[in-house]
Amino acid sequence: MTYLAKPTLHHPSLQKNKVGYTRRDYEGKVSTLCAGCGHDSVSSAIVQACWQQDIAPHRVAKLSGIGCSSKTPDYFLGASHGFNTVHGRMPSVLTGANLANRELLYLGISGDGDSASIGLGQFAHAMRRGVRMVYIVENNGVYGLTKGQFSATADRGSVAKKGATNNDASIDLVALALQLGATYVARSFSGDKAQLVPLIEGAIRHGGAAFIDVISPCVAFNNHAGSTRSYDHVREHNEALNRIDFIALAAQQEAAGDEQEILVPQPDGSQMRLQRVLTDYDPTDRLGAMNHLQALQASGVIPTGLLYVDPSAHDMHTGLKTVATPLNRLAERELCPGAAVLDKINAGLR
Repeated sequence: MTYLAKPTLHHPSLQKNKVGYTRRDYEGKVSTLCAGCGHDSVSSAIVQACWQQDIAPHRVAKLSGIGCSSKTPDYFLGASHGFNTVHGRMPSVLTGANLANRELLYLGISGDGDSASIGLGQFAHAMRRGVRMVYIVENNGVYGLTKGQFSATADRGSVAKKGATNNDASIDLVALALQLGATYVARSFSGDKAQLVPLIEGAIRHGGAAFIDVISPCVAFNNHAGSTRSYDHVREHNEALNRIDFIALAAQQEAAGDEQEILVPQPDGSQMRLQRVLTDYDPTDRLGAMNHLQALQASGVIPTGLLYVDPSAHDMHTGLKTVATPLNRLAERELCPGAAVLDKINAGLR
């Protein structure tokens, strides 16, 4: 049925957001993924988050690499900018686009094969440079397009659909993101939309490198007994560290006095409200987050929620001291101000 196009006409009673769009305006083409694929739930969560955050679709640039996950940008935000790169190279293309035009919202969609194998070096440098983006990895632990081989994120001891056991240590992209300097790090489950949508909203409003690892089961090759990426396994072993929401008015900010709540200021001036599930967990402590993550995973628990956020985050443009005007709008007059200006610069270097 994938040859059927979605209708372009919308019912006039559909609710619109503050910028005049209905939720349907944030959708894309009909998905060609397997029925029940967790990736479609992630696409739906992105649609919901962008609509609720009142983001005009044409202000978004979505980039991807290769794999089932990297097909998904075709299924959401059909009116946004898009670029499908080669295998593992999405982060560097996104970095270049961000340098050229800092005014767009950059949404990087990748998978565990795309980011944890051939693209691991690209992932690392995007994190450490603080590129302002929402980087989402749809993590199913297998190579779905090539019939279910273990990916680099597959847990040691997990069993493939055909019976093989993974003997290699897994790469934990969340732990790497924390170590490499990402300023917003979260993990969620595609089957928990109530948690995933606010996490994406938080990443959108964050001022630095935001990374979300989404466990997204592959119903064709990794949703069986013995898999640690199946729907049943994740539901049984999931432990949410917190739930997040946003409040924007100053009066509301001052009113939050519950000991179970933490208010974290965001670069856009809003406040992120974290409702604690674990009362001793501090999501603003990077080292504590790394230790807590390792302790829970060692006991077989999959921690989800907002693992770390830096309230004073800055991005790559701040570090490079670039001008506020997007670089792709600078004309020859700004780029080549003349010999007198060059002489002044050279004199200052002597």
